Amino acid sequence: MLRRLLVVAVLALASACSSGGGGAELPPGPDLMKKAAEAMKTVKSAGFSIATEGKPQVPVKKADGRLTAAGDAEGTLTLDVLGTLQEVSFALVGETVHFKGPTGGFQKMTREQLAQFYDPSVILEPTKGIARLLTAATDPKVEAVESGSYRVATTFPAEAVATIVPGVTQGVAGKVWLDQASSRLTKASLPLQGGTVTVSFSDYDAPVTITPPAGG
Repeated sequence: MLRRLLVVAVLALASACSSGGGGAELPPGPDLMKKAAEAMKTVKSAGFSIATEGKPQVPVKKADGRLTAAGDAEGTLTLDVLGTLQEVSFALVGETVHFKGPTGGFQKMTREQLAQFYDPSVILEPTKGIARLLTAATDPKVEAVESGSYRVATTFPAEAVATIVPGVTQGVAGKVWLDQASSRLTKASLPLQGGTVTVSFSDYDAPVTITPPAGG
């Protein structure tokens, strides 16, 4: 009899824990994405990286750098130029881009000339960059919480993705991770034809001063 009572008590406790002690209810996807878009509009600066897995058909294969909301940026880009990978260092200050290939010194081009290929400075621009990407997302579904971020499955229109990852010509069914505390984007995974592009952000609002390179 005692044994039976113990078994019943254990089962009742297990049932209570599974029903009442589970994780918090996940927020609605549309509300979370709207909140994230608004949060991204207030970002002053951020570190960013772009990585590719497989062979997605995009010209930017890798990127690392820092951005400011004012439009300045610096870092490195690995570009696919006619089938050959080339790494370029850049500093975008005002309307001037200072860039340098694997050999030689820095050269200059205008922001307008850079924008014909890729303009990382628009990533934090409220009406063109990440904020617009999140606003344009359709049918977002919050799947889980991972490492302090909500994982959201959603679909992005091609034109919104292409601002961040040039070369995208079709809608993308991807996933984003949104920080629980700040609602800011920490990572986006974008499966494309041939492979996947992952865009990550860090060091939000850290002090950043971008100046022309020495000799540039």
